[in-house]
Parts: sequence; structure tokens; C-alpha cells
Amino acid sequence: MQPPVLSPYSSLMASTPVVHRAVEVDGRTTHYWEYGPADAAQTVLAVHGFRGDHHGLESIAAHLVGVRVIVPDLPGFGISDPLAVSDVDSYVAWLRAFHAAVGLDRTAVVLGHSFGSIVVSAAVAAGLDTRLLVLVNPIAAPALQGPRAVGTGIAIAYYRAGAALPRPVGLGLLRNRAIVRVMSIAMLKSRDPEMRRWVHEQHDRYFSAFANRTSVLEAFRTSVTHDVSEYADRIDVPVLMIAAERDDITAVPEQRALADRLRNAELVVIPDVGHLVHYETPAAAAEATLRRMADPVPKPARGARASRASRPDRGGERTS
Repeated sequence: MQPPVLSPYSSLMASTPVVHRAVEVDGRTTHYWEYGPADAAQTVLAVHGFRGDHHGLESIAAHLVGVRVIVPDLPGFGISDPLAVSDVDSYVAWLRAFHAAVGLDRTAVVLGHSFGSIVVSAAVAAGLDTRLLVLVNPIAAPALQGPRAVGTGIAIAYYRAGAALPRPVGLGLLRNRAIVRVMSIAMLKSRDPEMRRWVHEQHDRYFSAFANRTSVLEAFRTSVTHDVSEYADRIDVPVLMIAAERDDITAVPEQRALADRLRNAELVVIPDVGHLVHYETPAAAAEATLRRMADPVPKPARGARASRASRPDRGGERTS
């Protein structure tokens, strides 16, 4: 494999402490990385998206200067052991157990990107306590309905074929560099040639690091049969939604609709970027997160819906 393409954020990454650790969660090993000072006053637990691993959130972690950021490889991705079944209930059980295993409590902010937004939202709805939930490029609406349904159906057929074909052929299909590149091009909005080279190289290097064909198929099914709106009525903690103006997976009107359903939500829309906020505009995502983390956020009373008029600075939409 060729040496990695230099990150646009390499200087910041070089100055960010990082430690690789592993922990047993229900008899399976989860590998995770801690970025930032070990004695930081604030901690963020960050969950990456489908087919990625911890590398995808490194840039946001580095921009959260002064914060301890814990980024696990999701079970079945990167080098973490897969779950017995990769459905949403299993991911929720894993995240709650991982949260406890690394000694976190409600003071830790919980962040999820893309598929990770589904996992963290489902976990918080099921009782994982946090003072702030941050959703980056949240999956705010069902993928099997509306204009994305045809594309989702094609993708389901692709993953089914990858799981059903003889192992060498199936793995070759799932890890096909041309298909990975097509996915990367579709999501990438930046016109900067160096940024494009780096993002494509990141996908080439890490997008195919999954444990086995069954777990990736099950994880994909989970990612397209659930969305954050499914859990909105059971999320009682403050939520920061960081959406993208040009996200082809969940459009801004759907993000606004989700924000309206949540009890205490702020929607930040980052212009001129799509589903790769974590690569293209990590500074904007980190700035919004740090700003909200600096706010005193009291725990809302369970079952009490906050009035949008009573929180004029947090109830509307910001454009970064």
C-alpha cells in the first residue's frame, strides 16, 4: 500500500495526543482511540458512520482542542470484533456497555456521525444519559421512502450479492476500489484537488475494513431501516444537529423537520458541503460543538417538552 496522502489537518493532528486502547464488552473486544489530554475537564464519546472506522472522526477530534475524545471502531468495523447480530438493539446494548466500561457518565457528550447518529440516538432514547447529544450529518428521515428509495434498493441488492456470492467473489465486490471511488465521488463536494485526493485516499484505505460479509450486510440493513426520527419523541436531552447544505442523504428540510420534533434542539447548517462534514469542514463542526459544550445545560425534566419560544438562541437554525 502506498504511503498515506498528507491530511489538510496534519499539523493539528501532529499536536494532538492519541492513545490506542482496547476493552472487553460482553465478551468481544472493542478497540478505541483517545485523542486530546487525558486529564481534560470535558469528554466526548464519538461514534463513526457505516463502513468507516475511527479514522473518519480523527479530524473532528483534533479540532476539539482541549477535550478528551474517545472514538471506538464500531463492532465489525476497523479492528473491533463483530456483534453476534448487527441490528440496532445490539448496537445500542454495545454502546451502553462500552460507555460504562470506559468509565463515562452523563457529563460526557455523545456524538454520532451518519449511521453513528442512529446508533447514539437509539441509545439515548433507550436510557444512555448525556448532557448533550451531537448529531453530525444525522440520518433524519427513512431511506426506504421518498426519492432515495430506488438508490437504497440498489445498494441493498449490492450488499446482498456481496454476502451471497462465493467468498472471494463477494469480498472482491464489496471491496472493489472502483465502487468505493464512485461512492466517494458522490459524497464529496469540495473542489480543492488536495482535499479530494485526501478524502478519496481515506475511503480507499479504510472503507473496506470490516470483519466479515454478514456483519456488513446486517449493518447496512440496520442503517437503512432506521433513522433518528424514529427515536425523537424519546430523546429528552439537549441536541445539537450539525447538518450540511448539500447533503444528498438527508436534505435540509428533513433536518428541520427532525429538529422541530426534538424537545430541545439546535440546528446548524454548514454551507457548501455534503455528507462528509467530518472530512471537509471539521473545524465548523467542532466550533459548534465546543460552543454548545460551553453552555450550562441543565438536565430537562423527563416528559416535559421545552417551548421553542422560551429558548430563542437555541430554537432556530444557524448557518455556519
